[in-house]
Amino acid sequence: MFDLERWQEIFDTIRKNKLRTFLTGLSVASGIFILVILLGFGQGMQNGIAKEFQQDAATSVWVWPGVTTKEYKGLNPGRPIQLRNEHYDFSAALLADDIEYRSPRVFVRGTSVNFGAESLPYRVQGVSPQFQFIENAYVSQGRFLNHLDEKGVAKVALIGNKIKRDVFKDTLDPLGQMLDISGIPFKIVGVYGDVGGEREEERIFIPVSTAQKVFNGADHINNMAYTLPPAENFEAAVAQSIAFKESLDTYLKQAHTVAPDDTAAIQIWNPMEEAKRFYNLMGGIKFFFWFVGICTIIAGVVGVSNIMLIVVKERTREIGIRKALGAKPWSIVGMILHEAIFVTAIAGFTGLICSMGLLELLGPHIEVDYVLNPSVNFNVALTTVFILIFAGAAAGFFPAWKAARVHVIKALKDE
Repeated sequence: MFDLERWQEIFDTIRKNKLRTFLTGLSVASGIFILVILLGFGQGMQNGIAKEFQQDAATSVWVWPGVTTKEYKGLNPGRPIQLRNEHYDFSAALLADDIEYRSPRVFVRGTSVNFGAESLPYRVQGVSPQFQFIENAYVSQGRFLNHLDEKGVAKVALIGNKIKRDVFKDTLDPLGQMLDISGIPFKIVGVYGDVGGEREEERIFIPVSTAQKVFNGADHINNMAYTLPPAENFEAAVAQSIAFKESLDTYLKQAHTVAPDDTAAIQIWNPMEEAKRFYNLMGGIKFFFWFVGICTIIAGVVGVSNIMLIVVKERTREIGIRKALGAKPWSIVGMILHEAIFVTAIAGFTGLICSMGLLELLGPHIEVDYVLNPSVNFNVALTTVFILIFAGAAAGFFPAWKAARVHVIKALKDE
């Protein structure tokens, strides 16, 4: 039931002690503000890390050759490793049950790319049709490369959305147009986009067989890429990718007579392992943010408790008079608790509104390395405020209980 006199007393007490109340509320508001901002940046870091792993399929595994660094079976270190079609085909057959998509990749170097009289500075790569799913690419116009293109050594090309915008603008349909790659005409059959951003759309894809045969690539491969079937959960996906990586590493080292402990000869990048390291790190960072924020809030709650003790001390005589006039102990407790809860709630919601407003205003514009759009779940922040209010009530209860237990005669003698 709304008690007007009780609220008048609370506001009267606040007016008499403006600075004290302001400083107490400021400590509580700053605690919530700091916690929400820290949680927001924790989420921003998680968003940034997630974006770094978005450009390729989550379960992808990438392989490229290096140079041996150890002597093995009479072979000297310093041997460059060369991947070939036979290694790709054999590994694909050997690990077929563990592979969802696979593709070799050939970097066509030393070529010139022209459209009409215009020279284009884009890279040319030979890939297989399944590379679309490994790269997380999508077709925005036309089609991707297909099996017939690869089998027939077709002179067809796929360009990125960025190339379309830069070269063809909005005035010319790129489909069916001819690109000149080192004097050889290639017909554009499709336009692709990539979730990794514009940097990933600056490539021209041609069939891997065409890249090898037309541009004197023999049977050489620059790297190999695979994706693994979806797993039940993140931990299972990590375990699956590690097992696949180890099996592939063992086969390739045996095929090239490389020492088992030579880590430079065969390079295998497994994003799932990297993701696990980052997410484990993020868990520690978030825990630290929560710890700092909660400690700040506790400091504010302790401030509320201390202020309530001062209030009780200042109003000891008044409390004695109330009790002498028949006031029940719980009405005394309620009087003190109302003030503690009111100050805590107002300060808590002020800190929440300021922090959420700041994140909403600046968050979408923050995009630095590994930090993207800092934000925080409103329900989590609101729950934190209610927990703070409960903590404020608990902090005010002990001074209130002390006031309720004061002896009437002793209270009346208090100056």
